[in-house]
Amino acid sequence: MGPQGKEKAYETEFRKVFDTIPEQFDKYRPRYSKELFDDLISYAEIGRGKSVLELGPGTGQSTEPVLRTGCDYHAIELGEHLFQKMIEKYGHYDNFNIVNDDFITHDFGEEKYDLIYSAATIQWIPENIAFSKSFDLLKSGGTLAMMLTKADYKTPNQELFDKIQKVYDEYFKPETEYKHGGFKYENAVNYGFVDFEKREFYGERIFTADEYVAFCGTHCDHIVLPDYCRDNFYNGIREAVLEAGNRIIFKDTYVLYLTKKPE
Repeated sequence: MGPQGKEKAYETEFRKVFDTIPEQFDKYRPRYSKELFDDLISYAEIGRGKSVLELGPGTGQSTEPVLRTGCDYHAIELGEHLFQKMIEKYGHYDNFNIVNDDFITHDFGEEKYDLIYSAATIQWIPENIAFSKSFDLLKSGGTLAMMLTKADYKTPNQELFDKIQKVYDEYFKPETEYKHGGFKYENAVNYGFVDFEKREFYGERIFTADEYVAFCGTHCDHIVLPDYCRDNFYNGIREAVLEAGNRIIFKDTYVLYLTKKPE
C-alpha cells in the first residue's frame, strides 16, 4: 500500500472509532450555544417546508435545535451504534429521517436541501468530495454551515494545564499517530460557494476529575490508546485535576462557518 493508501486507511480508522463509545460520546461531547443555532436558523431561514441534511450527527449534539424548527430533517451517520442512538433519541419526531451510510459513497438520488450542516464532521471527508458533493446536493441559494469548538483550558487553569502536559509527555503513547487536520473551510469558495464568512460564539464548561477523564476518552486518538499506557495516563490526568480542587474550566469558542450556493 502506497503512502496515499495508508493515509486513507488511517483516516477511515479514526473517523469510525467514535462508534465504539456511543453512550460516553453522547454524555460528554460538547454542545453548541443557543445563540449559534438561533443565528444559523435565522441566516438559512430554516423552518417548516425547508429541507435540511446534517452530516455525521454522532449522537445529536447539534440536532435538536434544528429538528424543533419543524423542518424536513435528514441525517447521514457512518457509525452503526451512533445511528441507533440517534433513532433512540429523536425517532419520535415526525420530521426526523436518518440513514446509516457513508456520505462519501451514498447515493442521494434526486434529493436537494436548503441547508447542509456539519458539527465537527465535514473535516473527516476529503475536501473535494465534501465541498463538491455538498454543492450538488444544495438547492440554488442553499446554505452550507460548518461548526466546530475551540476549547481553551490553558488560560483559566495555567498551573493545572502545565501538570496535564507533563502527564501527556510521560504517558500518552498512541501506537498510531494522529495526523488528521488542516481541513481548510475557506476553500469552499473554490468549489462554487459564495459569501463565505466566519462567526464566533462563546461558552464555558466545568468538569470534575472523573468527568474530565471521561471527556478525554471521547477523543479519537485517546479511544485507541494502548492498554499498557492507558491506566497510567488517565490516573495521572485524574490526580492532576483532583489536586487542583477537582475542577477544570474550559473556555469554549464555537466557530460557525457559513457559505452559500449561488441563486
